[in-house]
Amino acid sequence: MRRAAIFGTGLIGASLGMALRRVGWTVAGWDPDGAALEEATERSAVDYPCESQEAALEGSELVVLAGPLTATLETLSGLRTDALVTDVAGVKGPVVDARPAGLRLVAGHPMAGREQAGPAAASPSLFKGAAWVICPDHAVADDIEALESIVESVGAMPYRLPAAEHDRVIADISHLPQVLAVSLINLITRSGPVAGRLVAGSFRDLTRVAASEPRWWPEVLAANEANVSDSIGRLMSLLGEVREEVAQGASGRLTTRIEEARSRRQAMAPPVVRVGVVLQDRPGEIASVGRALERSGVDVRDLQLRHALHGGGGILTLSVRPSEADALRSALLEADFSLE
Repeated sequence: MRRAAIFGTGLIGASLGMALRRVGWTVAGWDPDGAALEEATERSAVDYPCESQEAALEGSELVVLAGPLTATLETLSGLRTDALVTDVAGVKGPVVDARPAGLRLVAGHPMAGREQAGPAAASPSLFKGAAWVICPDHAVADDIEALESIVESVGAMPYRLPAAEHDRVIADISHLPQVLAVSLINLITRSGPVAGRLVAGSFRDLTRVAASEPRWWPEVLAANEANVSDSIGRLMSLLGEVREEVAQGASGRLTTRIEEARSRRQAMAPPVVRVGVVLQDRPGEIASVGRALERSGVDVRDLQLRHALHGGGGILTLSVRPSEADALRSALLEADFSLE
């Protein structure tokens, strides 16, 4: 049986451990936080909890460095193994630069996660359908292909991208959104309590990532400082253009800007139909929706819950393929739900 060693059993490490075990791997785990390692083991993310990295390495053909960036760089500096090594850090330049001579390192970055941190939030399905960046820098073809095969086996889609290009792109699509979400939350906080009570689904969607684990963000932003600064500068320039158009009453230019953005956003994802379900404030309501979903046989692409601030139910919006919308509506109506 193939054996993998995972250093760091937080959300990503534990999720990967679960996913690898599901496809037949044996997983040895190590974490400087004994409680995290114990929980990951209890949640079946790890077969063999180890007290040292050396113990986890023994007999492993794959090593995954799933800790924070600083921990990954520290481990790389002293890592000696013949196994294939990869990592999950959100910045790739420092990782490929720190590669010791002779180490079979293929740097990687799964584009998957959630706001909750730690092994308690782990899921073997976390990587299903997600892109997984693989950096070919300094790596040999056989090792790259081997990692791509492993990535595909856990349901992810490998995408080759040089480290420098990854860090430039990720500044725009991940690091800048985090900075923006934090700034927007701080903005409305300073506006007084009324703004916080009036926020709707669009604001919650836009600022969702502000709820993510804060401890490792400063080091990631610092490690990608040049690209993040450039992204912020370009965003400020775009905001300046919008401010000028608003001040000038340039409705035509504003309309064009908004229409172009709408078209580009729609092209980023497959078309879906949103079905809103009215939820009552009673036990078992979500379970009843789940049973209706099972009967309908549809594939839910996304969901969003908008709940009342003081109880009283809410609206659950389910996004499905256009061809499946009628089946979903019928199943929900048969279950005595009202649709929005």
